[in-house]
Amino acid sequence: MKYIFITGGVVSSLGKGLTSGALGALLETRDLKVRIRKFDPYLNVDVGNMSPFQHGEVYVLDDGTETDLDLGHYERFTNSPLSRLNSTTSGRIYESIIQKERRGDFEGKTVQVIPHVTNEIKSVLYESGKDCDVLITELGGTTGDIEGLPFLEAFRQFSLEVGKENVLFIHVTLIPYLKAAGELKTKPSQQSVAKLREIGVQPDILICRTEHPISEEMRQKLSMFCNIEQKAVIEEQDVKNSIYELPLVLSNEGLGDLVVEKLHIDAKKSDMSKWNDIVKKILYPKDNVKIAVVGKYVELQDAYKSVYESLAHAGIGNDCKVNIVRVDSENIERDGAEKYLSDVDGILIAGSVGNRGIEGSIEVAKYARENKIPYFGICIGMQVMAIDFARNVLNLKDANSTEFNPETSAPVVCSMEEQKGGKSMRIGAYDCEIKPNTKAFEAYKKHETSERHRHNFELNNAFKDKLENAGMVVGGVNKKFDLVEILEEKDHPWMVGVQFYPEFHSKPFAPHPLFLAFVKSAIDRKNK
Repeated sequence: MKYIFITGGVVSSLGKGLTSGALGALLETRDLKVRIRKFDPYLNVDVGNMSPFQHGEVYVLDDGTETDLDLGHYERFTNSPLSRLNSTTSGRIYESIIQKERRGDFEGKTVQVIPHVTNEIKSVLYESGKDCDVLITELGGTTGDIEGLPFLEAFRQFSLEVGKENVLFIHVTLIPYLKAAGELKTKPSQQSVAKLREIGVQPDILICRTEHPISEEMRQKLSMFCNIEQKAVIEEQDVKNSIYELPLVLSNEGLGDLVVEKLHIDAKKSDMSKWNDIVKKILYPKDNVKIAVVGKYVELQDAYKSVYESLAHAGIGNDCKVNIVRVDSENIERDGAEKYLSDVDGILIAGSVGNRGIEGSIEVAKYARENKIPYFGICIGMQVMAIDFARNVLNLKDANSTEFNPETSAPVVCSMEEQKGGKSMRIGAYDCEIKPNTKAFEAYKKHETSERHRHNFELNNAFKDKLENAGMVVGGVNKKFDLVEILEEKDHPWMVGVQFYPEFHSKPFAPHPLFLAFVKSAIDRKNK
């Protein structure tokens, strides 16, 4: 069993998650079984209630674990199945220790960071490393943050316990470019490594994030002052077109060869053909479409990260470049849909909570329906699709969700009985039975699927017959709970809403079937 620890220095948001995912991809090209996990130093027990303004989207796993968006990168780049074992916060570590202390497991001893917190971290590592060849562990935050110190100390101890020959430390750092001086600077990276060494961790590999190429002289300098072999100073220059170029970039830098060499892994030669094919399709598409993504957090780069990536995957699958236009639903409320959507080939409404901008989203669904524009509604996107139909086709002018108007006389969307009072969410993977002769069945090409959910409100079954009799199609249901999972507009080229989050099951080499079909419908409309 081999272990890789990835830390970051100088600044946050360096892309450690992308680097971890790309490294996992490199190792999988050698037929190694890889698992990637993350420690986040914040004290939240989970990330479900954290603001997207701070942390971007909440990424949901099959088992219902709410995680950091970096786990999306892990799943998109590798075949590694993820669960609660792949994501741990300081909050969970301390929660576990306090529970043990309350039970008397420590037999009255003083509970301290060392050994109790570090032991808890190490126990998580041992549990996570089962049934794989290489465990990659990313530590959130930056070196020197007080919150991360217990984790670094645990990693140091862990390397001694399992043997240093089985452990590799990779440090991701920034090489800033000073425009005024016209040169790259290594001093911040030197200081970052020095701080790491003070803690007792010597990096084996230095991955340098940079906007410009690093000279050999600079590699020599970093090697000398960071006490790292020159060949282990790896350039990670910003990719020009897509994050899916990163495995090729790191492979060309020799990272994969270096890792297996340093960990003494007997592995086959890397086969990068899959990633070469993906990048070729990204660089030389045969077509292009313009897709509007409508939501309340569109100004935030990472709030709908998985949606944007899934559209890119569908572009790869359709040999097409997807140009994304971000549209704030509040702007629709103010200015109307025509101003922002008249020239797009497709419209997607991404998931959200709360009533801010909701009337704008309902207006978007109406605009797509009336103008026969391909439409894909995710979670709230399905719900506003039903509300628009009820208001403007069934003539139920007060139709709404009880989330937005608890007193509505036509609660087309409402909370499930077992979830009233905000007790819990429907979260994680749930089965969906797909109805034949629907757009959904045409996309999936199978009768059943399983998709990830994260929500409290559902289509009200009391209105299901009325909707269907007027031209709405229930394309998929969860039979166990008698819940609508997929809605379709019958008299529309492609208007599909889903209660789940399909973007969490999409990969560049395996685009989600619904995203694939949606982009194909946009291409067809454009090329009419």
